[in-house]
Amino acid sequence: MNILILGGGGREHALAWAIRQNPKCDRLIVAPGNAGIANVAECADLNILSRADVLEFAQENAIDFVVIGPEAPLAAGVSDALRDAGFLVFGPSQAAAQLEASKAFTKEICDACGAPTAAWARFTDAASAREYVTAQGAPIVVKADGLAAGKGVTVAETLQQAHEAIDAIFDGEFGEMSVVIEEFMAGEEASFFILCDGKDCLPIGTAQDHKRVGDGDTGPNTGGMGAYSPAPILTEALQDQVMAKIVRPTVAEMAARAMPFQGVLYAGLMIEGGRARLVEYNVRFGDPECQVLMMRLGGQVLDLLLACAEGRLAGMSVNWADDHALTVVMAAQGYPGRYRKGSVINGLNGLSESSFAMTFHAGTAGKDGQTIATGGRVLACTGRGSTLAEAHRRAYAQVDAIDWPEGFCRRDIGWRAL
Repeated sequence: MNILILGGGGREHALAWAIRQNPKCDRLIVAPGNAGIANVAECADLNILSRADVLEFAQENAIDFVVIGPEAPLAAGVSDALRDAGFLVFGPSQAAAQLEASKAFTKEICDACGAPTAAWARFTDAASAREYVTAQGAPIVVKADGLAAGKGVTVAETLQQAHEAIDAIFDGEFGEMSVVIEEFMAGEEASFFILCDGKDCLPIGTAQDHKRVGDGDTGPNTGGMGAYSPAPILTEALQDQVMAKIVRPTVAEMAARAMPFQGVLYAGLMIEGGRARLVEYNVRFGDPECQVLMMRLGGQVLDLLLACAEGRLAGMSVNWADDHALTVVMAAQGYPGRYRKGSVINGLNGLSESSFAMTFHAGTAGKDGQTIATGGRVLACTGRGSTLAEAHRRAYAQVDAIDWPEGFCRRDIGWRAL
């Protein structure tokens, strides 16, 4: 098969690495890709937000299957254009992608199908939002009602923080959008990944992310500083509960609204007292959760994605090894605030690459024979082992072998489980 993956981050590097292992994959192209992806696939300079450009590229390159990595092309309707032209696509329609593109839409779906989640309200002006949070008190959660690259959420511990978050959103920090204010939910957060083909659902793994930038879960939220899989808190009983009370009712509600969900549903959950509530949905693999999932799943991923796209998940199962994976994100100094691009990363050529240790590239490019940092989150050093401690050791061994003074990472990834 000729396969096209859209995206150029750590998630897409992990997807490409896993898909390449499957013998069904003959030619693999990733657009736009990055310096690490170039080692496992062809990279193509392509505007992945342009439906016309992606469609033309897929036709010219005789693509058999398109895997859409990030949320932005999904929200832009790229999957719809490809399907309308007869291409096999992994990723939801533009309408179904509202489960991530609009926090208010997701809340409405939850209310309609009875899925447990936080109490909420939506506001289109700052004054009303500020009045509401003052009445509710802190802690409280302020969310931009739209795509904000994982940074549009503030867990406000004080009213001043909540007011500042509201003002930032209405001042256009993430573009023009409204605000969703949510009840603060206490507990432990975990991620659950489920493939859906519009009707049937297949759980494919659990993970826990580390959102705060600093050790001990301190500092501002980021797109994710590391993750591990599986998540011990998501027991089989809890997974069954989430499927019965949250995921399947959501999928049924979406089908009833004539916008069936096909792709991966990433359920962010808050767990307390043996009960799970939905924090939010994403409609693509998480980053860096994808890295740990792909390390554990390997080449079977392509078979699972194909079954999902072709509507035959009912006959599929996941072959799990009794293993663990952990990934550590190396980011540019200053992230998630201002950071400098263009610094040189040394030590990558000496790293081992295997099914037990991989460094996935997120924000890199090749220049004059060197690898340079081009983003905030730049590398994801990932280890796999029979225990989480072994995976932890392998991941940090890669971190310590990389020579990049302009980068930093958390040293406590996996602390909850370890």
